[in-house]
Amino acid sequence: MCGIVALIGSREAAPQLLEGLRQLEYRGYDSAGIATIERTATGSGQLHCLRAEGKLINLTNRHAAQGAPGQCGIGHTRWATHGKPEERNAHPHLDGSGLLAVVQNGIIENHRSLREELQAVGVDFRSDTDTEVIPHLVSRRLAELRAGGALASGTLLLQAVQDVLPLLQGAYALAVVWAQVPGALVVARRAAPLLIGLGEGEFLCASDTPALAGFTRTILPMEDGEVALLTPLGIELYDAAGTRVQRTPTLLSGTEHVADKRSFRHFMLKEIHEQPETAALWVARHLPVGGATGPLVALPLDDALLDGLERVQLLACGTSRHAAQVGAYLLEQLAGMPTDVFFASEFRYGPPPLSPHTLTVGVTQSGETADTLAALAMEQERRRAMADPAYAPRLLGITNRPESSLGRLVDAVLDIGAGIEVGVAATKTFLGQLLAFYGLALALAERRGGSINGRSPEALRQLVDQLRLLPEQLRALVADHDRRCEGLAHRFVDTRDVIFLGRGINYPIALEGALKLKEISYIHAEGYPAGEMKHGPIALLDAQVPVVSIAMPGSVFEKVLSNAQEAKARDAQLIGVGPEGPDTEVFDVLLPVPAVDELLSPLLTVIPMQLLSYHIAAHRGLDVDQPRNLAKSVTVE
Repeated sequence: MCGIVALIGSREAAPQLLEGLRQLEYRGYDSAGIATIERTATGSGQLHCLRAEGKLINLTNRHAAQGAPGQCGIGHTRWATHGKPEERNAHPHLDGSGLLAVVQNGIIENHRSLREELQAVGVDFRSDTDTEVIPHLVSRRLAELRAGGALASGTLLLQAVQDVLPLLQGAYALAVVWAQVPGALVVARRAAPLLIGLGEGEFLCASDTPALAGFTRTILPMEDGEVALLTPLGIELYDAAGTRVQRTPTLLSGTEHVADKRSFRHFMLKEIHEQPETAALWVARHLPVGGATGPLVALPLDDALLDGLERVQLLACGTSRHAAQVGAYLLEQLAGMPTDVFFASEFRYGPPPLSPHTLTVGVTQSGETADTLAALAMEQERRRAMADPAYAPRLLGITNRPESSLGRLVDAVLDIGAGIEVGVAATKTFLGQLLAFYGLALALAERRGGSINGRSPEALRQLVDQLRLLPEQLRALVADHDRRCEGLAHRFVDTRDVIFLGRGINYPIALEGALKLKEISYIHAEGYPAGEMKHGPIALLDAQVPVVSIAMPGSVFEKVLSNAQEAKARDAQLIGVGPEGPDTEVFDVLLPVPAVDELLSPLLTVIPMQLLSYHIAAHRGLDVDQPRNLAKSVTVE
């Protein structure tokens, strides 16, 4: 969940490292550091290490005051796992001599036993992190190799890292520099993302694509278990067995890889306002105008992936799981396809019995969510082990980063195409995930002949026609609710608990509304199916606990209004999300959305949820884009 940048070339490394870290600050921001190697007159080097607690600006100021010369270096923004967010726990971590530095993303699960082994032979640890075992292990191996007569070189550093990696259990992406060899950089990955960007006479490694912005669009994504030696002359890439690998670089897909807040106060607000554009791009790409005879939806999926399907299972975490819950509802109601949604973090430890002809969908905005990738990989392996074509793995990914680890694992990808999202709390990527599920459900419904659950082919086409209106509806909603929610935010100054209610397809939107409020305002919030409130949560209600209720016309409209009345009878302040009219006068405050087909309503009801959470957090003066304890890409289990 941290950000890694490493550079080797012919120009000063520190400015590029700091700029790369600025682009990755959303991945980890409780401390940061860089280490550079300055070549000396003797041909060896001097290691300069700068670290700072807190935001990246603290490190930038330290660099401005102290400098860090050298044309080879590594950098890191940290999201704390082992050890508090203090300067001594910030990366890079050094060996005892201060000549070797390491940055790492991931978790070394056996760090405690390795630390005890090293301490037993006199190694002094300066941090509480799991990472610090790595520089000490590499340094020890280098000493052993040099005692055997080996000379200091990039190849020697490579060998030492290769020898140490089998000792490490867990997930890692790491970069290593050694002052004895100022012209060499070694990087490695296992179950954590790492990309190599190819420039002109220089190479930039990073844990995510934004760090490569302005540097290159030519990339070499590292595969699991690979290790690379980088020098200004080129790349030597090796697999886990130590065999040299030759692979052709690829071009970075997409066009938007530079974060620009424009005139907005926060990235999150900008990204909420970009959702009409996200919807417009999706409509243009996937809803062909074919009259009454053309296909309903155009998706880049092979027939083999969808033919003969009997079941779908969705694996996701957090916000992505809420999108998957909406997706499951759509797949069952539109396509008649039995669908299960699983917490990816739990799937590996209690997977369901294998069923034949099953499509497994991994949903992750970053394409790097460790729990989701691990669950997909496990499902792939256990299906391959069946040696039965009916149980063959069919893997689909829904992501905003098709060039990610997810894209290299699954058979096909639905790229939500939302552009870079910097705010940790997902907004436009959530909308993009929802739209991907609408496309998938419509494609399956059309393949199965329509007339599923009362939806004739004509009714499906009418639904598509309504989807084409979505971008304009979203533009009006975002503008309207930005003003309404800003005016409402002051009511939540002293609020400590909020209940969100929804039913049917809008129950996941209630969950998402509660999650957004928790993530950025630190107010305790819970989402419930509205009918479940009377089965326990109603005990929490009083005049100090607002209730946000989603009430959209459809099969559960009257039921939701009745549940709202139950809350009002307990003096709760009622905030409604629904169309204006006599039925919604029960609410103390109404956040109005137009009446649409119930199946399309989540695309609209999510807007006031996002803006209400944003303005409450902004009114409290909180760091909306980088809320405490959270990171954008959750690359640890």
